[in-house]
Amino acid sequence: MTHIHLSSDERSRLHAAAQDAQARTAARLVLVTVPVSDRYALYPLVYGAILGLSVLGVLATFWPEISLRTGFYASGLTFAGLSLLLDWLPLRLMLVPKRAKHWECWELSHRSFAARVLAQTDRRTGIVLFVSLGERYIEVVTDRDVDLHVPQKAWDAVIADFTDAAKKGRAVDGLVAAVADCAKVLEKHYPPVEKKGE
Repeated sequence: MTHIHLSSDERSRLHAAAQDAQARTAARLVLVTVPVSDRYALYPLVYGAILGLSVLGVLATFWPEISLRTGFYASGLTFAGLSLLLDWLPLRLMLVPKRAKHWECWELSHRSFAARVLAQTDRRTGIVLFVSLGERYIEVVTDRDVDLHVPQKAWDAVIADFTDAAKKGRAVDGLVAAVADCAKVLEKHYPPVEKKGE
């Protein structure tokens, strides 16, 4: 994916795609896109502190004649400067281990599923197509009934197609297609309910 924030036109396209997809199936189909799944605020501070202490150690080792006050000033300035620099989102995301990012994404995707599918009063079966742009993470979260009807390989194919499009710089196009593909999978097992009088 080439960017983290979606433009208003891109959001409109995705909203329209989600509405069109929802009309094709009786199951609930929810698209959730987020810039990042967590603030990761601790990482710039930890790396800034480590590098600030490293500067103090280097000064003490190679320039022992420098006063303790000067060493602490250098260490503090390094900590403050690097912490601010590393707080820039692209750099901050580079600091976070992949496993930690995926855990945050997984947790947010399942919280989104609980809030947008399980907690709804109509008790419709459904899925959440969750995408965290900053971490380049996509997941299809399904309920038990969908799991019984749709094999995991169907969702794996949706994810693979989206990932391929995103690698080619067409993340939004890939996401629009992924929403349509999810609807196509769902409508086989949960066709739209015809309204009375139609």
